Order: sequence, then C-alpha cells, then structure tokens
Amino acid sequence: MKTGESTSIDIAPETNNSGPIGKKKSTTPLLAAPVPVTDRGTHRMKRGLSIFDFVLRIGVLASALAAAATMGTSDQTLPFFTQFFQFEASYDDLPTFQFFVVAMAVVAGYVVLSIPFSIVCIIRPHAAGPRVLLLILDSVALTLNTAAAGAAAAVVSLAHSGNSSTNWLAVCNQFGDFCQQASGAVVGSFAAVLLFLLLILFSALSLKNSH
Repeated sequence: MKTGESTSIDIAPETNNSGPIGKKKSTTPLLAAPVPVTDRGTHRMKRGLSIFDFVLRIGVLASALAAAATMGTSDQTLPFFTQFFQFEASYDDLPTFQFFVVAMAVVAGYVVLSIPFSIVCIIRPHAAGPRVLLLILDSVALTLNTAAAGAAAAVVSLAHSGNSSTNWLAVCNQFGDFCQQASGAVVGSFAAVLLFLLLILFSALSLKNSH
C-alpha cells in the first residue's frame, strides 16, 4: 500500500435471493384468514331462524294453555230449574271436550320440554341433531293438536246449528256463555296448529340450508 492512496471496499446490497441456491424469505400472516361472506350469512340466517323458532314456541305454548284453560272452565247453569232437574252444561259432559282438554294440556307440556332444545339451536345454529328431533316431535304434536281441534270444532258447530235430521237442538240458544267459551277454546287450538305449521316449515328450511 502506498502513502496517499485510498482504499475502497465495495459491499454488494443484500437481496432476497443470493445466487442460484438462495432461498426466498417466507412471510407468515399475523391474522387468520377471514371467514367467507357466504358462511357468515348462513350463520346469521340460521341463528335468526332459531330465534324465530323460540318465539313461535312461546306462542304455541300460550295458545295451547289458553285453549285448555278456556275449555276446562267452560260451565254454565241456567237460572231456572225444576224439582228434579237442573239445567247445566259443562265440558266434562262431552267426551270430545274432555279429550280436547287432555290433548291441549299434553301439547303445552311438550312445548315446555322442547324450549331448552330450541335454546340449544340458538347457541349452536349449525347443530342438526336437536333440530331433527324437534322436527319429528313437532309433527307428532301437530297431529294431536289437529285431531283435538277438529273434533271439538265439529261438536261446537253442532251445538251452534243443531241437526234437524236427528232432532238435535242447537243448545247454544240456551247455553250461550258455554258455547262462547268452547268456541274460543277451539279458535285458540287452531292458532296453535298454525304456529306448529310455521315451526315445522322453518325447521325444514334450516335443515335444508345446512347441507
């Protein structure tokens, strides 16, 4: 080295690829991959259907209890009577109305037991097992509810209109309050039938979207 001469050292810039055998730096994402929009929409829709299912069950419970209580308390005694007879009409005079009260009480009891399963469907919208079980049992309860409502409706219609061919009188002309209560109970039972149909429809729709 001579005096006065400057020495310079060239340093090559760093690159990701150093030569033919260089390796490229790998970057790891810090955040997880976002959930697809379609999955989010399906999850929200299922949760919404589950909440609506819960609300419908509360409506069925109210309708069934109201129908059973109204029919079970239907009783009327006419203000006139004889020495040997007292004119009275009560639900337990007719086996059809007795069946109606028992059937609607059973339906109401089933709905109470089904509410926890409905809550499970809200917490876990994608769980298919509880929804399938509810769909089957709802169909059975709907059958019982429809049978009770149809039988009671036929008797109430006969009480209102009578039947001239069999000389059955329209007893509602005398027992107006009794028939009014019985008619209200029948209306409540058919409201429960309608709500059950909506329950089954939305349960089937939710199961369809899960596949």
